[in-house]
Amino acid sequence: MGVTKESVAEAKKLENGSAEDVFKWAFKTFGDKVKIASSFGAEDVVLIDIAARINPKVKVFTLDTGRLAQETYDVIDAVNKKYKIKTEFYCPDGKALEKASDELGPNFFYDSVDLRKKCCNLRKMEPLSRAMANLDAWICGLRKEQSVTRADIAKVEFFDGKPAKINPITEWTEQDVWDYIRVNDVPYNKLHDKGFPSIGCICCTRPVKRTEDVRAGRWWWESPESKECGLHKK
Repeated sequence: MGVTKESVAEAKKLENGSAEDVFKWAFKTFGDKVKIASSFGAEDVVLIDIAARINPKVKVFTLDTGRLAQETYDVIDAVNKKYKIKTEFYCPDGKALEKASDELGPNFFYDSVDLRKKCCNLRKMEPLSRAMANLDAWICGLRKEQSVTRADIAKVEFFDGKPAKINPITEWTEQDVWDYIRVNDVPYNKLHDKGFPSIGCICCTRPVKRTEDVRAGRWWWESPESKECGLHKK
């Protein structure tokens, strides 16, 4: 199992395939070396539901930044019970967080884009590196319409020396996501009912107005072009 010339050619054909097609290819190609990376937002719970129908032993991990909302922990618990899975938790290094807070204060991430990215590096990127240490691929819930930084994503992306990134629902609309959740009775984060279309750390996420972009509530004090934590930087 793994990436071959044949699998790369197959991956290109998946641009016209369904989410189910992408998952079947991913499980066939990478076996137990692929996991879903989930923040347990609407897109991610949809991925888990689709994947579990194909492979009940699907593996899921999450990055527990230490600043998640209680509603996020509640949906993790509900998903684990419904699909009989055990989500793997990866947390920040405590000593590194202590040092940053001592030197910069507890809310240093508000002070500049660079400092916000430093916080994301501590709370997300370093734990992600551990989560992916033995993986050949990871599955994400990215959609093209979410933001300007995601408009050109492919369903399967390969990187030199890094695990492949698999995005089964790139073409889905927000309506598609919610239709799937309702039809299939998928557990979801109740913050979505309170105006949070995109949910991360509670200190960096706010509700949005109906007229705003779906990711307007993420790092709302920054420009749209900088609104990524680094997890999905190419």
